[in-house]
Amino acid sequence: MQGNLPPEAQEKLEQLQDLQDTAQQVAVQKNQAETQLSESENALDELDDIDEDATMFQEVGELFIKTDYETAQSDLEDKVDSLEIRVETLKKQEERVREQFEKLQGELQDMLGGGAGGPSGPTGPGGAGGA
Repeated sequence: MQGNLPPEAQEKLEQLQDLQDTAQQVAVQKNQAETQLSESENALDELDDIDEDATMFQEVGELFIKTDYETAQSDLEDKVDSLEIRVETLKKQEERVREQFEKLQGELQDMLGGGAGGPSGPTGPGGAGGA
């Protein structure tokens, strides 16, 4: 089917496929960041229940290093702050990619005449390209 498309439409279809790949990558990164954020917030909550004089260890790569309560709390707070920013950034990026996809999809539909054959291409670029 793609061989019958005008070159401009073929280019837009390829751009749609690239945007779809980008959207999937951003979604995976966002999910990972949200998971890390949730884990860090839980750890920070658990820290509230620990005696400040308790012996604590912090994971550094493959090692556990002895640390104090204030350092552990400060490091976790910094990590939560950083991850909150990362999640928000990824949400914005996800929205921008979605908007670009919808715009490009509309352009492709207009280019193909917006008829019955138009929507099948852009709504399933993975199916059309993967077959």
